[in-house]
Order: sequence, then C-alpha cells, then structure tokens
Amino acid sequence: MTSTERHQLILEKLHQEGDLNVISLYKELRVSRVTIRKDLKLLEEKGLLFRTHGGATLKNPYTIDRPVNEKEKLQSGEKSKIGAAAARLIDDNDSIIIASGTTVLALAKKIQNKKNLTVITASLNVALELLQQPDIEVLQLGGILRKTSSSVTGPYAQSILADFSCTKLFLGVDGIDLEFGLSTTSAMEAHLNRQMIEASQKVIVLSDSTKFGKRGFGKICGLDKVDRIITDAGISEHFVKQLENLGIEVTVV
Repeated sequence: MTSTERHQLILEKLHQEGDLNVISLYKELRVSRVTIRKDLKLLEEKGLLFRTHGGATLKNPYTIDRPVNEKEKLQSGEKSKIGAAAARLIDDNDSIIIASGTTVLALAKKIQNKKNLTVITASLNVALELLQQPDIEVLQLGGILRKTSSSVTGPYAQSILADFSCTKLFLGVDGIDLEFGLSTTSAMEAHLNRQMIEASQKVIVLSDSTKFGKRGFGKICGLDKVDRIITDAGISEHFVKQLENLGIEVTVV
C-alpha cells in the first residue's frame, strides 16, 4: 500500500467513525506506529484532521471559553430537550446538585411540581430560576464569581460541599473526551466539579453533541466517574457505543 492509499484509507475511516487511535491503525495497516504518527502529522498539516493524544479526530478537540449569554444561543433547542429529559430523573424528596452552564440552566427551567426538593447550585442563574418554585429549597454556594458562566468557584464553595451528601449531580461540561474524560475551560471550576462528584451518589452529565471529542483546559474527572450522559441526536453511534462499553448509560433525545 502506498502512502497516498494509506492516507486515503485513514481519512475514509475517520469520516466513518469520527475519531481514530494509532494502535488500531498500525495493526490494521500493518505499518509501524512511527509511520502512522507521521501520516497523521502530514494530514494535520494539510488541514484534513486534528491530532489527539494517541489518535486523530475530524473536529478541533480544544474548546474555548465563551460568555454565558453567547452560549445560551448555541444549540438552544437541543439543550431544552436535554433539560426536559434530565428533569424526569428528579424525584420528590431528592437532594441534588446542579452545577453551572447553559445546559443545566435548561434543566432548571424544566423542573416542575416537585415536592420537598433541595437543590445545591453554583449557578446564579439556576438559583434565580428555581426561586420561582415554592416547594424547592435552594442552597446557593458562595465564592469567587466567574463572570463568563455567572457561577461561583473557589475554596469556600468547595468547603461547603464537604458537609453534604446528595442523591444526584447534574453536571454541565465543555468537553467529553474518551481519553481525557470530562473537562471545562476553568481549572477552578473543574476542581469545584470534582468536589460535587464526591458529594453525590450519582453523576449525570448534560451535554449537547458538540462537546464530544472536545477538551477544555481543566480536567474534571475520568469517564469512570460518570453514571449517565444525556445528549442530543447529533452524537455519533460510534461515540455512543464507546461510552456504553465503559458502563455509562447514554440517553439520546
């Protein structure tokens, strides 16, 4: 097989699966890992793919921080459906954590007619939304205000979480990568999210499909910490299978 034929096959597989890893490529093509890495580097230089740790993807894997009012306009219909599906998982008498982000805000807007529900949140917008519900007790975490997400971070918020044990955490993220795990654009927010995970019995990630295969600056945790992911139909079947193989329940709305 010539290098041109090899490059064509790599691109065809990448378009079919969305992402590839070096190990499977060198085994299938019967060439060395060094050769595959050189192939991927050349294809990246031509703007045909993005290299990742151990492989390649079609989409730029690195996400950037955006103001919350800008993010609200992105995939708003998908986020609303994700929020509605997540709201159905909340029971009366639950004690839950809702993190920060526009997708978990969509969840807050869908919570209706729940009795004796306690919500701990880092998001100012989530707290303001839930204040309209008479049977929901809201505990707003305090700390350093992160203006781009209208949420708090820092050691004070983390110390408060040490005193609680909640049934469910609804977590929004900036990136979901099979190797890197869950991530966000803020290292301080990532650390707070880890404390939320420790304080929760079940971790439910709410993410629109554009976040898959992406990486933010701050790693939250590996995918082994995740119980369930709720997303939209834009996610590839290949990614769903990979997540389910890790024991994660995936709900596609």
